[in-house]
Amino acid sequence: MRVPKPHHLIYGTLEDYLTGEELTDTDDERIRQELQRMMVEEKGYRREELTPRLKIETLFTRSFVTSTIEITITCNQKQTLIVRYGPGSMVSRERAAVAAARVLNPEYRIPFAVVTNGRDAELLDTRTGKILGYGLHSIPSRETIETLLNQVEYLPPLKGEQRERELRILNAFDVERCCF
Repeated sequence: MRVPKPHHLIYGTLEDYLTGEELTDTDDERIRQELQRMMVEEKGYRREELTPRLKIETLFTRSFVTSTIEITITCNQKQTLIVRYGPGSMVSRERAAVAAARVLNPEYRIPFAVVTNGRDAELLDTRTGKILGYGLHSIPSRETIETLLNQVEYLPPLKGEQRERELRILNAFDVERCCF
């Protein structure tokens, strides 16, 4: 039996910027923490508007996948924006981020998603899947999101086959195949 090789350097533990929870300290987690810090200190969100590490679990063709949403932003009592992080190319993460925003909330579809590798970012309209902006500066500030929300309609949740299709997309894009 082959044992998976770890693909992350572990430096110990660190304290989560938003919750104070103790987390495993890896390069990826350090970037996630910087994203949290940026959202509060540079983009103007209140800590209580940010929810870290929400999960969506899927099981299709014997592949159980837990998809993590790094940050979910709530404004005016509604989830407004999700942030998904992953190293490398962002284009390969766009569709999964849109799928996650469409199914995360059971009452409505979240209108915006951000994909980022920590150095660059894309802001996505989850209704159309179109890219609204490029670069870390395209991540909307608290003030900007208020303006965007005046121009957007919260769509009803997906049901039946449409919801299942989005969950299948999320499952396929987020399955881990590595480390042997």
